[in-house]
Amino acid sequence: MSELSWSDFQKVEMRVGTILEVHDFPEARIPAYKLIIDFGAKIGVRKTSAQITKRYKKQDLLNRQVIAVVNFPKKQIANFMSECLVVGAVGEENDVTLLSPDFKIENGLRIG
Repeated sequence: MSELSWSDFQKVEMRVGTILEVHDFPEARIPAYKLIIDFGAKIGVRKTSAQITKRYKKQDLLNRQVIAVVNFPKKQIANFMSECLVVGAVGEENDVTLLSPDFKIENGLRIG
């Protein structure tokens, strides 16, 4: 594992957002959902895909707050343009457990 500097870490914009919509993503090679996430007035609403179908049902994700990196470049995934990256802990079988705040907080707050 390589080390990164404090200034490297400061470049990563991890923010809190609330999932507004969850859709199936049948075009994805690996099972995934399309997520629409609200990051507050300053950042706005962004979309992403997430390979989280092993642990989460669509209805369990609605209105859930998550942590995402919002300053990666957009990425084409199948026929969908991802605008952020939801973060989670990845298990041995690639089962992802989402990272989220313990309490309901303001969308857009920075993780530091």
